[in-house]
Amino acid sequence: MSLSSGLNAGVAGLSVNATRLAVISDNIANSNTNGYRAADVDFSSLVTSSSGSFSGAGGVRVATFRDVAQEGPLITSSNPTDIAVAGNGLLPVTPIAFVDLPASNRPLQMVATGSFRQNEEGFLVTPGGLALTGWPTNSDGTLPSPVPRDVPSALEPVRLSAFLTASDSTTRIELGINLPATETTEGKTFLGIESPIEYFDALGVSNELLFTYTPVAPAAGEPGPTNMWTMTVQDDSVATPATVAEFLLEFDGTRDNPGSLLSATPTANNPSNPQGAGTTASYDATLGSVTLHVPDGPIDIQIKSNSFGAGLSQLAAPFTPNGLSKNGAPAGNLANLEISPEGIVTGVYDNGSRRALYQIPLATVPNPNGLTAIDNQAFEISQNSGDVFFFDAGAGPAGQISGFALQQSTVDVAEELTDMIVTQRAFSSNATVVRTVDEMLQEATSIKR
Repeated sequence: MSLSSGLNAGVAGLSVNATRLAVISDNIANSNTNGYRAADVDFSSLVTSSSGSFSGAGGVRVATFRDVAQEGPLITSSNPTDIAVAGNGLLPVTPIAFVDLPASNRPLQMVATGSFRQNEEGFLVTPGGLALTGWPTNSDGTLPSPVPRDVPSALEPVRLSAFLTASDSTTRIELGINLPATETTEGKTFLGIESPIEYFDALGVSNELLFTYTPVAPAAGEPGPTNMWTMTVQDDSVATPATVAEFLLEFDGTRDNPGSLLSATPTANNPSNPQGAGTTASYDATLGSVTLHVPDGPIDIQIKSNSFGAGLSQLAAPFTPNGLSKNGAPAGNLANLEISPEGIVTGVYDNGSRRALYQIPLATVPNPNGLTAIDNQAFEISQNSGDVFFFDAGAGPAGQISGFALQQSTVDVAEELTDMIVTQRAFSSNATVVRTVDEMLQEATSIKR
């Protein structure tokens, strides 16, 4: 009869509102938990008849879910490895207990934010024990190509202990020097001008390249200027300084482009096998650079003026070093970390050098609200979420990564308290239904007396 169905509906109402109160309690308890996604409930009715007529109360059932797609507000912090996602996507992490396992055995978890600190083994870990993962970069800061983006197999726990000390090889030098045009005229002594430049090898050892610029004398009976110089480069990284390059430089003496470098031609003294490097020094006219070969590897010397460097010039002015730019640094200790909006983790060393160590991608799924919530504000893939795909931060649908930031909880306490009042009233009303049905059943049973 409908009377008993009313009792069942009232009991179901008590149960679902008790569930809703538990969800509200959990939300309020985590209102200050960074990265927490508020949970909610969805009530749906149960119908006992499909004929269209009312045959009895069917009651109600409840489903709980989390709004993972909703973002919490960002707050700044003083720690560069406090990381938050601004936009779509989650940070890939793995429990610290699994970092030593092969990639195929490490569980993938995802968080919206994390306060990462370096532990005793050099891993970046949250207080809850989640290790940040990313793609290791090449020595030049680029990603190995290609990296799989639909599986986490290429992700590795971010470990800084291997990068606490680093050096930076010198691979490029940009010269900014004026050579005096008057030195290539008749009657000069034609002495060479020396200009030493320090460079560093892969171990951070300081070496020196000695550039000697010797003016070319005009032919007998000609006043000059010849507008030509011989550039000889010696390397002191071996016991006896060895010549690694020699070029004949010719400069423009016309009004079209006065003082600019026209050509750099290898001389007969340009070594074919400098210090066993196996490659002759050469000039690239398109780039305006000479490639030297020292034991540590090639070094590009920018000698022609372009938008990136001053280069060599020859005007009637004294020998003037207008500027020198080069990369490379001696061995230094890791002093700080920086995380770019694209997810590049860069090590900053006390020798002034910088090195890209990892790239942190953002994990995305077709249905973020279908992810399974687990401890420590983390989520796992489920059948309802769809498969994961790793985007570069700031590319495609993925948001950006913010260092010095944390993402707050998505809980609105005022809204939760309002829902609590509504839930309390609904629970009380369902309790009244149960009491009323109980009294009516008592009346029904008393008829027999």
